[in-house]
Amino acid sequence: MSHVTRTDRIIGIVLVSVLLALLGLALARRPAQASSSTVAITPPGGAGVASALGIGVGVGVPPSTTVPLPAVTPTTGATSSTSSSVATTTTVPPVAGPVSAVGDSIMIDIQPYLQADLPGVSVDGVVSRQFETGIGVVQADRAAGTLGSVLIVELGTNGSVTSSDFDAMMQAAAGVKRVVFVNLDVPRPWEAPDNAVLAAGVARYPGVAVLADWYTLSTPHPEWFTPDQVHLEPAGAQAMAALIAQNA
Repeated sequence: MSHVTRTDRIIGIVLVSVLLALLGLALARRPAQASSSTVAITPPGGAGVASALGIGVGVGVPPSTTVPLPAVTPTTGATSSTSSSVATTTTVPPVAGPVSAVGDSIMIDIQPYLQADLPGVSVDGVVSRQFETGIGVVQADRAAGTLGSVLIVELGTNGSVTSSDFDAMMQAAAGVKRVVFVNLDVPRPWEAPDNAVLAAGVARYPGVAVLADWYTLSTPHPEWFTPDQVHLEPAGAQAMAALIAQNA
């Protein structure tokens, strides 16, 4: 009888050893994200055998650690509060007929390129010309019958432009199908006020007055300007002429 009891014990010990080996292998392969924290093991022979061999009925497994994720807000298409200015050039439908151009020394800089882009354009540029003086030039051309169907006004480099100046220019150009105003990019205190006057003036005469936005186009290109930051290098002169031709 005692021989049978000893055999049973040996078999029990062997079974428990095999079970422990299998348990160790299972725990080694168990994913770190196990959902339960305790695995209950009851070896063959019942809890009494495990207790006699010093094996706990419950084998502890460290619980998985959960890291909270930040809340995700769906994209609603709202734009950023910081906007950037993008230079765009829009080609407007051409107007048939001759083109007249009145300006200051910048007009002289761009003259050869403008004549290439707009063949037959009549260019009148004078150094240091003021906007008010340009109004008189347009009035004289209109009286002489030499004012074109399109008028290009490149003035303001040398001083301030007022709303009344703008209206006076439009009155002087009465009958012209399109008046293209070129705004400014010059390091002078009147740059921003003049550009505001020109933009507001163009808005008051829709369908006739057009703004050639030289400021937006040229600001990213300091290399287009001569050292005085006013007059134009050939690349800048060519760029302004092309801008004007797209709007004329």
